[in-house]
Amino acid sequence: MVPQPHSISITLPHGGEGLLGLPAAQAQGIVLFAHGSGSSRLSPRNTMVARSLQQSGLAVLLFDLLTEAEAQHRGKVFDIPLLAERLAQAADWAANDPAIKGLPLGFFGASTGAAAALVAAAMREDVRAIVSRGGRPDLAAEALAQVKAPTLFIVGGADPLVLELNREAQRMMRCETRLEVIPGATHLFEEPGALEAVIELARAWFHKHLTAEIKVG
Repeated sequence: MVPQPHSISITLPHGGEGLLGLPAAQAQGIVLFAHGSGSSRLSPRNTMVARSLQQSGLAVLLFDLLTEAEAQHRGKVFDIPLLAERLAQAADWAANDPAIKGLPLGFFGASTGAAAALVAAAMREDVRAIVSRGGRPDLAAEALAQVKAPTLFIVGGADPLVLELNREAQRMMRCETRLEVIPGATHLFEEPGALEAVIELARAWFHKHLTAEIKVG
């Protein structure tokens, strides 16, 4: 029987539910997703991006940064240090899970999740690539200058405020960065072809920076 991509339901140490997606062949890297406020591991946009990455040979981890009870508190939904800590904990879990141990690590963040991804990456040496979709990197504040991982910012051309915030964040960073603007796209990238453009850019970025040169195990 030919191996097929498949997913495994997991519970992370903080109690958040997750879905670990594994490609058909040996994974070349793993991408952890940090969703934005009001979203979850079931976000249709992040799920679509994750599925494409999985089909391209990367493992993916979609999970809830907060438990169901925590998500009811608006203050925690926007608590970037807490969200970053949860993402870092998930990265530690991934580094020790037998199915994905040793894989090159990337973060994909959307909206406030992008700030959490940048803050978490600033605290680590093992993050090798970051993609921000319609992100709020300004919320990462002084952590921006500490990020070492190559970072791709993807912003909708019809989202001028977020576009300017991303440009300002890019100016504050010292690592490799790139800003890609999707013409006519708004914050949720719901326009025809917009999310497909995000997927193509993210897939290329992760495959460029997450190589298979690190042996698993």
